[in-house]
Amino acid sequence: MVKDLAADEGGAVSFTFLLGPDDPGSLAREARKMVQAVAGVTAVRVHVTDVGAASGGTAPRPGPGGVPPPPTPVELPHLGRVIAISSGKGGVGKSTVSANLAVALAQAGYRVGLMDADIYGPNIPRMLGVDAKPPVEGGKIQPLQAHGVKLISLGLIVERDAPAIWRGPIIMKVIGQFVRDVDWGTLDYFLVDLPPGTGDAQLSLAQTVHIRGALIVTTPQEVAVGDSLRGAKMFERVGVPVLGVIENMSYFVCPHCGERTEIFLAGGGARLADELGVPLLGQVPLQANLPDLADTGQPIVVAEPQSPAAQALAAVARRVTDALAAVPH
Repeated sequence: MVKDLAADEGGAVSFTFLLGPDDPGSLAREARKMVQAVAGVTAVRVHVTDVGAASGGTAPRPGPGGVPPPPTPVELPHLGRVIAISSGKGGVGKSTVSANLAVALAQAGYRVGLMDADIYGPNIPRMLGVDAKPPVEGGKIQPLQAHGVKLISLGLIVERDAPAIWRGPIIMKVIGQFVRDVDWGTLDYFLVDLPPGTGDAQLSLAQTVHIRGALIVTTPQEVAVGDSLRGAKMFERVGVPVLGVIENMSYFVCPHCGERTEIFLAGGGARLADELGVPLLGQVPLQANLPDLADTGQPIVVAEPQSPAAQALAAVARRVTDALAAVPH
């Protein structure tokens, strides 16, 4: 099943992987993971080919039950390190974390792109203070920029009150277009704000581009933690490492006296991280004016960089870069 295996002196490995009619598409992803785990390997490029095509045929060969195997994610080096930001349920502040994390990385000097893949609730444009239609130049969609971050969102393209009543194939097409048909330039980090849950958007992204790692955003309550656990397990099943857990709305710091109060049952993020065997990357406190700043397009790390929430989010950004440094290219 493996042909044309090559490895250069820098540790970059490439090979062709032949899939037969009864082979699951996950085999190629598992092969990539195994090669990445070999000491000295710095990069892996897999060219997946159908057995029929390799032998001169032209028709795609179906997988089990006549269903074609899912596409294998490709390497897009110009995007840098791709990070998926996910949550098990809505309302935990995932988009707030995504926007501020992207801006914090840009403030640290990195070239950052942010793709709003939450097609059901595309809130990133509002949180970053942009609402213009992205122009098209030379057949490529030009991302908008805010606070040093390049961004694209369905919220910039469709009308504000237009509901996204879409099935899986359309979601996959939109995500593929946002990845391939947007002129991102050369990035260091490419963050993807995903919708909550474990649905078509998550699977489409995992099948479109090679994700370096996933961040799981939760709140301390067990209801949120249980849903987040399922989301994390979904990433593990498709071969995406979970970099860590971010606990949002972790506690409240009084702006007058500085006293810390646990609003919810404490420790949910830590318990989730322990169960997954990953680090707790940070605990972001509740802050009274944070939602108002988000509504007016002012990320807390820009508007109030010395505040407890901004300091916590900046620390998360540093820990994410450290965690990615340990992940093979």
